[in-house]
Amino acid sequence: MDISGMGEHRKMERKEVLLMIFMGQSNMAGRGNAAEAPEPVPGAGFEYRAVTAPDCLSPVQEPFGEQEDNERGVTEPGMKTGSMVTAFINACYAETAIPIVGVSCAKGGSSIAEWLPGTAYYKDAVERTMRCEQWLVHHGYVIKYGGMVWCQGCTDGDLRTPVDVYKDSTVQFIKSYCEECGIDKCFFIQIGNHRDDRTLYVPIQQAQLELVREHEDIILVSDQFKTFAQRGLMKDEFHYTQKGYNIVGEESGRNVGKHIKANLRKKD
Repeated sequence: MDISGMGEHRKMERKEVLLMIFMGQSNMAGRGNAAEAPEPVPGAGFEYRAVTAPDCLSPVQEPFGEQEDNERGVTEPGMKTGSMVTAFINACYAETAIPIVGVSCAKGGSSIAEWLPGTAYYKDAVERTMRCEQWLVHHGYVIKYGGMVWCQGCTDGDLRTPVDVYKDSTVQFIKSYCEECGIDKCFFIQIGNHRDDRTLYVPIQQAQLELVREHEDIILVSDQFKTFAQRGLMKDEFHYTQKGYNIVGEESGRNVGKHIKANLRKKD
């Protein structure tokens, strides 16, 4: 592959792209089995590796973001083993026919407090996003839409973070990040249940539904994780099988694609 950046420039038939930042904790980072993820649809998406390969676009592959470790921010070496991202990109592209450029910035076990403005994770997320945006513009791409795909909250369930604190902190983080980076919407993936304590995460799940109802810039795109314990799609107390990630990736990608398609049609 031509790693100069211009090779990928030629491969992408269209100059228009959708920018998606995949953020949150371990179930966004992915703890599945990459070998069981779907094959990437040719031309559907690319990864901008802001840490390890910031001078080009790379073909999407699982594990997505495998080596995107920044010691000053988000880092979890060897932990990313298979995610929902490829399934998401395939489904989103099927709706919009616009290639997706994805950026990985997810940290297992992270609480919402660790993502607030001024924290190391927040600064890293902004830096990765801005670096990608600048690279795309410099190389002649038009970012038709920018979104953050967010899945986080299990750690706050474990910590029993008060619901009002969780909600206020989540809004503060999303609003600040989207404004600073010029991101259009937060596409929200609701967390699931603890496999062995089915009620532990319910307060955070309910808080997430309230956030979606109360803020038009936070859009729920999948709530299936909370059904996976009873469906046998969990690999341990907290994480899902690759089949589970594929299901949620496809659903959320399809819903994001439909939203973007409708939004762009209104602008046209």
